[in-house]
Parts: sequence; C-alpha cells; structure tokens
Amino acid sequence: MFSNLSSHIHWTLKEMSHRDVNTRPVVEEKKTTETVLSWKKWLLKRESLLQVLNLLLVFASALVIWKGAIAVSLSESPVVVVLSGSMEPGMRRGDLLVLSNRTKQLRCGDIVVYKVQNREIPIVHRIIEVHDDGNEPLYLTKGDNNFFDDRSLYSPNTFFLRRGDIVGKSIFIVRWVGMVTIIMKEHPFLKLIIVGFLSLTVLLGE
Repeated sequence: MFSNLSSHIHWTLKEMSHRDVNTRPVVEEKKTTETVLSWKKWLLKRESLLQVLNLLLVFASALVIWKGAIAVSLSESPVVVVLSGSMEPGMRRGDLLVLSNRTKQLRCGDIVVYKVQNREIPIVHRIIEVHDDGNEPLYLTKGDNNFFDDRSLYSPNTFFLRRGDIVGKSIFIVRWVGMVTIIMKEHPFLKLIIVGFLSLTVLLGE
C-alpha cells in the first residue's frame, strides 16, 4: 500500500515538473510579445510627437523669418504682391516686391507702397510730385498705366500722402512669384489644399 502511494506521489511530482517545464516557454514568449508591443507603441507615440514638433518648428521658423524681415526693413509689410496692372509694363500682376522703409527722403520716380484709410489692400504706385508744407514732405502718386493721379484713391479731403502713409519703397522685384498668392486668394479652397498637403508632407517626414 505504501509502495503504491509512494509511486503515485512520485508520478504526480514528475507530471507537475513536466508541465512546469512545458508552460515556462509559453509564459516567457507571452511576456516577450507584450514587451515588443509596448516598445512599438512607445515608438509610435514618440514618432507622432516628433512629427507634430517638426510641423510647429516649420511655422515658428516662418514667423521668425517674417519678424526678422520686418525688423531689417522697418516696414510692417516687407513683401507685397502686385495685384493689378496699374504699374505695367514695369510691374505686372503677380510680381513680388521687396520693400524697405529705411529711406527717410523719398524722391520723384520712387515706387512706393502706401496705405490709406478705409482700404485694406496697400497700393503700389510711383511718386510723381514731392512738396514741402514746411513741416514734412508731401507726396503725390500715380500708376504708370493710369491716366490720372491717385487723389481719388486717398482719404476724403486728402490731396497728398505723408511719410507715415507709406509702407515702404520697392527695392527688388521677383517676377511672377506672387501669382501663387493671387490664385489662393481668388480660390480659397486651393489654399486649404496646399496648406493641408504641406502639413501632411511635414508630418509624414517626406
């Protein structure tokens, strides 16, 4: 009887030992799989975060460049696009103008960009007359392709521009580059497509 009981106990211990040996690799394999999955999830989160930071860096860089251009040119709009044909043939619609507002004394013949009240879009025209009222210079402008001067474009009861009305003087022209801005302004959905495409390109890191 004791011999049978001893044999049974021995067989049970041997079976349990055998099962433990068989199940150990399965448990270790499961733990390894979970570790790999956790590592992959962490890498995906890290990659997504880097992509977002990369996109933010692009926008921040563009903002820094724009602010730097403002500081160097002393103009609130260092770059403008010609939107009409009033300055043809010298300047055409879609040309990009680089401005500088560092010149204190403007002269006849200078091409300037100015703003007036009740007009959101700056105007690019040439100075044709300079007068002095005893305090500061006064300027009269006209488009090269226009028959009349700009008095009709100025604010009511204003016949000349003052230095504070002028955003900057044109110092450099890049032909046709501004057509992209004009097209996006005339077709807003294209702007969304282009901005979305560029953002997606940055996020994907291509």
